[in-house]
Amino acid sequence: MKKFETVDDYIQHTDKWKEELNILRELLLNTVLEEGVKWGAPIYMINKKNVVGIASFKNYVGLWFHQGALLANKEKVLINAQEDKTKALRQWRFESKQELITQLNLIKEYVDEAISNQQNGLEVKIDRTPKPLILPNELVDAFVNDKELETAFKSLTLSKKREYGEYISTAKREATKLSRIEKIIPMIKNGIGLNDKYKK
Repeated sequence: MKKFETVDDYIQHTDKWKEELNILRELLLNTVLEEGVKWGAPIYMINKKNVVGIASFKNYVGLWFHQGALLANKEKVLINAQEDKTKALRQWRFESKQELITQLNLIKEYVDEAISNQQNGLEVKIDRTPKPLILPNELVDAFVNDKELETAFKSLTLSKKREYGEYISTAKREATKLSRIEKIIPMIKNGIGLNDKYKK
């Protein structure tokens, strides 16, 4: 996906939604928001804090409210594109120019609320506490029988430890768990992560 340096560049290279993006852009530029580009797409900010973004896709053009979970959303127009992952971000999709134009006043209300929330310092608090590392019993048993393995495992990063723990835990049969342990023992002793070969 091409990364654009300016909003003009982004809109110019859009196949289908140029007019709709320009309508949204004009609405946003008539607020206190500052225009910029982040992650290759148009973004509108207050003091470098993301408030709302615009983007186009094959079937729709949309607004992204970075703290959208805090909006009243009385009309239920906002969606969470990744229910189990996204905490704050909400999007509003438009599948036609007509749909967009008929809702401009409502869009302005949502944008004004998002601006007010940002000015008042409101934001969704995201829990960054790491989940506890839970190791399968079979791996713990292997440590009892091989102290060198245990020492090597303890020196791995938390993410590598998680990968190994999950790899063993996801096996349904006991025999599979044990064969997986046999496979990973030399990797652990060499300080290699389970998925290191895919990260190059």
